[in-house]
Amino acid sequence: MDARKLLRPPMEIRYREELEALKASDSGKKPENWQLSPRAVRTFILGSSAPIAYRGGSLLVEKKYFGNDALVERCIITLAGNRGLMLVGEPGTAKTMLSELLTAAISGVSTNTIQGTAGTTEDMIKYSWNYALLLAKGPGRDALVPSPLYTGMEQGILTRFEEITRTPAEVQDSLISVLSDKVLNVPELGDDGILFARPGFNVIGTANTRDKGVNEMSSALKRRFNFETVAPVREVALEKQIIVNEVRSLAAESHIDMPVDEDVAELLASTYHELREGVSSLGHRIDSPGAVMSTAEAVSVYYQTMIGGYYYGDGRMDVEELVRNLVGALSKESREDLGKLKGYFDTVVRDKASKEGGLWKPYYEARKWLK
Repeated sequence: MDARKLLRPPMEIRYREELEALKASDSGKKPENWQLSPRAVRTFILGSSAPIAYRGGSLLVEKKYFGNDALVERCIITLAGNRGLMLVGEPGTAKTMLSELLTAAISGVSTNTIQGTAGTTEDMIKYSWNYALLLAKGPGRDALVPSPLYTGMEQGILTRFEEITRTPAEVQDSLISVLSDKVLNVPELGDDGILFARPGFNVIGTANTRDKGVNEMSSALKRRFNFETVAPVREVALEKQIIVNEVRSLAAESHIDMPVDEDVAELLASTYHELREGVSSLGHRIDSPGAVMSTAEAVSVYYQTMIGGYYYGDGRMDVEELVRNLVGALSKESREDLGKLKGYFDTVVRDKASKEGGLWKPYYEARKWLK
């Protein structure tokens, strides 16, 4: 499958060459049914320090996750130990991306996914039935429609469970026996209705801390997982690099022939970092907005501005358009956040425009859109 023909290619297609190169050169010890060794999985996610041999040449594995390297290693070890992995943190901290990278490297497929919502039911997690075949032939394997958990157990691959706390508590708890005993019972199939998980099966869940209390996980279910907290990026330079990398990738996927302006990316990274942390590099105290000030949101603001410049402008980033998109991102949850953004411009951006100049000047002049 050609990744260029897909709107959002899965990780195993997007990084096919890297996975093939790592698999060919991988001499590490592998847990049963893993595509790569834990050492190679780490290299796939965190990048290689030197090129590796590939088809008569060499290939440098790029760093894909910018954050806590030790967290990545702990996640891999958890999965190697057959214990469920739960990634928790603020929205937009790359929990989903990390789970996709892990499943692509370990199982070779990242699309065996349950998307948690208020409407998620138990049959969406385990199995359902083709009722036409059920009526015609009765209960049998042909009539059974496997859902992601069943598929993961049957094939020995990872199952991703996105936003698990959005699902009803009784649906969440249907995972308890599966994670404990690695067995799924289908009573309708009689003696043939016991599915034992193959080696390689496991569950990676994600949960947003802002959803805490919506459908709190039971203590019994929590005990079946190792929890890892994915924290927001704390360094402006690192946040800028993530924005640049992600926007380049999005632009390439959408065939937008426009370079990424790294100065604008740094401006946006500084804004998001300071608003999130509540203090500026100049020492100002700032009222942090209630809206999600994640790196993912910063990428979205930059990319929206890039699209506008590409289709309607002269192929360059428009700072005023950047501010308009920033306003839209921050005011979608509460109009009070717009006042906090205006306060940020009236103090921090004003002083930076005076002391540092550069893009901060037109950025401050664009405050007229903070209405």
